[in-house]
Amino acid sequence: MMFRLDSTGPDMNGKARFLDNVIPLRGDTFGPQLAGWRPGPPVATGLGCRVYSNQMIPVGDGVAVAADVCTPKRAGRYPAVVAFAAYSKELQSSGAPTATNEGGSPPIFTGRGYVHIIVSRRGMGRSQGTSTVYFSDQDVADHARIIEWAAEQPWCDGNVVTFGTSYYGITQPQVAAKQPPALKAFFTIEMCTDYFRHIVMFGGTPQAAFLSLWMGGNFTDSQEKLQVPPVVRAALSHVFNSRLKPVWWPQIQKRLAQIQNGFMKKPPTRAYKELYANLVVDGKTRESNDMPPGPYEEMDKIQVPFVVVQNPGHLNLHQFGAYDLFENAATPQDRKWLIIGPAEYDLPCMHWQLEALAFFDHILHGAENGYAQQPPVRYLTDGTDEYHGAAAFPIPGSNRVRLYPTVNSANRQTLMTDPGATDGVSNWAAAPIGAPVTPQFADVTNQTVSYELPIEELTEFSGPVSANLRFSCNEIDSYLIARTGRVDPSGRYTLLSLGAISPARRRLDEARTTSTEIAIDVSDPEPLTPGEPVTLRFSLTPHPVIFKPGERLRLEIGSRSDLLRSDASHGHAQFDMQVPPYFSRNTLHHGPDTYIELHRVNRSAASERA
Repeated sequence: MMFRLDSTGPDMNGKARFLDNVIPLRGDTFGPQLAGWRPGPPVATGLGCRVYSNQMIPVGDGVAVAADVCTPKRAGRYPAVVAFAAYSKELQSSGAPTATNEGGSPPIFTGRGYVHIIVSRRGMGRSQGTSTVYFSDQDVADHARIIEWAAEQPWCDGNVVTFGTSYYGITQPQVAAKQPPALKAFFTIEMCTDYFRHIVMFGGTPQAAFLSLWMGGNFTDSQEKLQVPPVVRAALSHVFNSRLKPVWWPQIQKRLAQIQNGFMKKPPTRAYKELYANLVVDGKTRESNDMPPGPYEEMDKIQVPFVVVQNPGHLNLHQFGAYDLFENAATPQDRKWLIIGPAEYDLPCMHWQLEALAFFDHILHGAENGYAQQPPVRYLTDGTDEYHGAAAFPIPGSNRVRLYPTVNSANRQTLMTDPGATDGVSNWAAAPIGAPVTPQFADVTNQTVSYELPIEELTEFSGPVSANLRFSCNEIDSYLIARTGRVDPSGRYTLLSLGAISPARRRLDEARTTSTEIAIDVSDPEPLTPGEPVTLRFSLTPHPVIFKPGERLRLEIGSRSDLLRSDASHGHAQFDMQVPPYFSRNTLHHGPDTYIELHRVNRSAASERA
């Protein structure tokens, strides 16, 4: 099925197109756009934007899904950029600060000679059919059909790419593994490859807080029925995408915790309530969980060029999938790129659009804009705000460094480089989050332990971070959270990386482990024997960082996420976990088998600055 895009006729639904464009959409490039470089001239600029809203795309079985199709004003055949998610598309082009607004700003793409298409899945908004579990096989099949449909339209030159953040990013490797012929490249931001361990579970415990926020914010009756006229969306874009955004966005960011708590109280539709019950109550194992597995088993089927962007500020969401994709996809080494950007939390997600357009210009038009010369890995080092380049990740030439927590002779908790100098134990109390405790409980027992390493020379730690800890407690299970951070000479603290594990779910999943992530098999718990030490191995999130002399690397360990957390107001996406399960006394046994491992980069041996 085709429809003509002209300036006067009706669209395929018989609606007058004039009303879609009474007010022109205003585009936006808020947030980081380029990873440490300036591309050469674009293939096209200044082509404007024409909106064709609520186009119905047939996907089979008599079902059509709704899409907003935005084209350049100048007639012609252009590549298409498809953004596909389970969310309503109704506010996508408005610039409204919603968590669904992650598919890009249409005028930015159309102005550069691309058709921008934002789609709502079956059963959402104006789309027909019935919605099913997230990332389902039906979604993937529909996504592939939409890509082929776009390639056949008279306004498309036959080439299709995909773009988007979070849900819009996660769907891209899924459909790329199906190898639709028209898909020529994809640009994915903050994505996952194993949905069970990257979305549903964190350290062996269901992500109850995030899942309730996700469903309450996006999958309510009102969201499924939402319909916003195109002229209203366009008017809103002039409000939200104005030059005042740097003023109002920080004010919203300060209040995001309260806003998110409000969304968590909204009931989703019954189908999503049932899904929630499975994910957090019944689906404690990979086998019993209703979430589809994700594309991690099909990396050898992903062969098209891609760029994947990782946000190190997402501490218990959107982590590790980017590294899995970059390491294991079958795409040729010189046709895939990994970018590790700044820790940030932005809504809407309008970042990396100019980077994507330079990539698409290079892949689809053969533009000599410098993209071919970009190193396979570019990463921003916290502490210098400079991008560096590398040939791979982990970074070639980096050395593994083990730091051993202990209590030194001056009775100070410290990190040592010599395992022979470590001895003794540290312990802390684990109290379930929300459980009643006596006032001033902290006066009689600590709930976290902290160790520091003074930095005496310029030091870069960029790469995977992991923990190997000898641990015991006086219960059959607990929860252990480890985080690293920087303390500058003034005492200001910056959170860097974080990881967690349920000690009873400590068995390693070697088959799913990558060079960046230690995967844990949570399907067969092994209860602890009270007082008997076990070894816990788990990953913390990577966070490239350069320490300066006089700063300190701090390691903190505890059992409650609310005591070792950051939040969106600080640029992080971190959600509280309902842990630990029991009151307990937890003990860390110092010695050669208790350490964190980081990768120290020899800057003179690594690639030049990006």
